[in-house]
Amino acid sequence: MPKYDIVLLTDSRFVVDCPPNQYADNVVLEDKLLFDAFEQKGLKVYKTNWDNPEFDWTSTKCVIIRTTWDIYDDGKFEQFQSWLERVKDQTHLINDYETIQWNIDKHYLQDLDARGIKTPPTLFIPKGETKTLEELVSASGWESPILKPAISGGGRHTYKLDNNNLTEVASTFSELIKVESMLLQEFQQNVVEKGELTLMVFDGKYSHAVLKKAKAGDFRVQDDFGGTVHDYEPSSEEIAFAERVVSVCDPVPLQARVDFIWDNEGDLCVSELELIEPELWFRNKKGSAEACVDGVVKRWFC
Repeated sequence: MPKYDIVLLTDSRFVVDCPPNQYADNVVLEDKLLFDAFEQKGLKVYKTNWDNPEFDWTSTKCVIIRTTWDIYDDGKFEQFQSWLERVKDQTHLINDYETIQWNIDKHYLQDLDARGIKTPPTLFIPKGETKTLEELVSASGWESPILKPAISGGGRHTYKLDNNNLTEVASTFSELIKVESMLLQEFQQNVVEKGELTLMVFDGKYSHAVLKKAKAGDFRVQDDFGGTVHDYEPSSEEIAFAERVVSVCDPVPLQARVDFIWDNEGDLCVSELELIEPELWFRNKKGSAEACVDGVVKRWFC
């Protein structure tokens, strides 16, 4: 029999003796809220980093991928993929392996669009593209488009292009495109004026929401770049939109975070669908960690 019912995955920075700072404190608090909620269900819980070489992954029934935020660091992504390949046959991954592989690459936006979910107009640039960034931007016809990698997190190499930085970013782009695919997206002005909505959805049902805003003069809403998080009560239309986005996934993911904005036409538009290691702001909504745990228990422990 497995030693543990479920293991919470983090990265090595957040296992023990984290340097005291708000970023790490929030991660540790989020994990503790989820850990305690699982224990309250009578489950045996453990927390470790995903790349712990000493842990036996057959010793747990399930693994929930939470704050593995180092997987996009240099050299880590290939290691994470190898870990996934090995562990998927040793325990149950939450979310499942196929969902992770689909969601880890932003080409999933094409699938969402094909399933009737509005996404920003996007040009997918394949690895090895020989056109220059200047040529691609000119052909798009978009003013100040956004450039980002197809596989990334935390705003890595995300740029809002204009005449002042295009030449500089083009040099970076020419190196990046040799080894990874990229996206060029039409900039949606409302992300600056209104912010980005984030709705948490567990087992297909809305739980809670936050509104993320960029700092003055920036467009990136991540706190890494000075963005701020605010409490938010979504409308019934916004809740229905988030649940619909999750419903078109097959299978419906257990943990999901739907990030969306109002596009340039004023319509709701998915900017990101986070199904792998999303920050879920359990700390902002009492009972939300328990809602996530209820979904896990219903699927794997009933």
